[in-house]
Amino acid sequence: MQATRRAILIGISVLGLSACVGGGGRVASAGPEPIMQPVPNPDYDRWVAAFRPRAEARGISAATYDRAFAHGGYMPEVIEKANNQTEFKRSLQDYLAITASDEKVANGKAALARYRGLIDSISATYGVEPEVIVAVWGVESNFGTRTGNIPVVGALSTLVYSGYRADFFEDQLIAALKIVQNGDVTPERMTGSWAGAMGQTQFIPTTYLAYAVDYDGDGRRDIWAADPTDALASTAAYLQKSGWRKGQPWGVEVTLPAGFDTSVAGRGKGRSTSAWAAMGVRDMNGRVVPDYGPASLLLPAGSSGPAFLIFNNFNAIARYNNAVNYVIGVGHLSDRIAGGPAIQGNFPPDAQGLTLADRQEIQRRLTAAGYDTQGTDGVIGKKSEQAIRDYQAAHGMAVTGVATQELLQALR
Repeated sequence: MQATRRAILIGISVLGLSACVGGGGRVASAGPEPIMQPVPNPDYDRWVAAFRPRAEARGISAATYDRAFAHGGYMPEVIEKANNQTEFKRSLQDYLAITASDEKVANGKAALARYRGLIDSISATYGVEPEVIVAVWGVESNFGTRTGNIPVVGALSTLVYSGYRADFFEDQLIAALKIVQNGDVTPERMTGSWAGAMGQTQFIPTTYLAYAVDYDGDGRRDIWAADPTDALASTAAYLQKSGWRKGQPWGVEVTLPAGFDTSVAGRGKGRSTSAWAAMGVRDMNGRVVPDYGPASLLLPAGSSGPAFLIFNNFNAIARYNNAVNYVIGVGHLSDRIAGGPAIQGNFPPDAQGLTLADRQEIQRRLTAAGYDTQGTDGVIGKKSEQAIRDYQAAHGMAVTGVATQELLQALR
């Protein structure tokens, strides 16, 4: 189930964040993705032979097994990626700077315009707003430009062989083999992320089996095709079955009165909107939030950051990925594509006392000084960290790669 996927992949947003982040934290432009190649490993080969009876006992034919593993192989880079997910655990402010940037919003509007007829049809069929469907597409694969090109059978079998969450990934491997056996995709075309998330909206194999749909009626549920029809319809179908309610928001940004008791905040602490109104909670225009059903108050950046009342549709998106940043990212991107404003509340400074504007200034000044951060979005990614190290080394500073007040003052 996709719900299980969230425990494995929280913080990655699968391909949506990890594959789309460029040097400075910016969204990377579309382009060829580096191909992960298998490497010889006799022990892995013995494991593949030993795993065959288990696969056959779970309904996989010998012919399917041979076809699939002809395009597999041991991939040590998969293990490295699995053990280094902290790279993608960003603050909500950084996450939104990537997933709901002006560029991403513009690209989302363009994608919606290009596929308007198709997406309106899918929306009418499954009762999910077009902007929400497009937002998931944008966060998961940058509108189909970064879907992952790692052979799924190789990636999943490497994880099982290595013992990394072996029970979960064995289920994914068996499901992937069943997809091949069903004829939805060939082993050559079954590519995705290091964790087996596949296609334009990044379904893991078990979720694919349960929820993917053949919307174009060609007899295959093809979420890998350049044509996004089946991928977008499968996403809408999954959200529908996760309880999406059309016409209702995922959440509403709100203001809190002075002295507000923040102990009442948190997922699962639902109250009526009238109860929240009685406590002084208002939308960003000073109005009482309409009754969209029970709502919880969420303070994802702490008491001094933006505040949201979240509703049932928040939980529907969370079935896709339970990370709070992910849900807000998808929800907010959908709002922006629909013409809504950016987050209006102020985010607190980071651990170094820097605001987003401070970090953007650091990137601009580093780039102007010849240390290109490859982006000035204020998100300190690998390229920004390297630029900082190079600057620090050249100017006799402690080489940390960390953006600090000291660095900002030195650059000024």
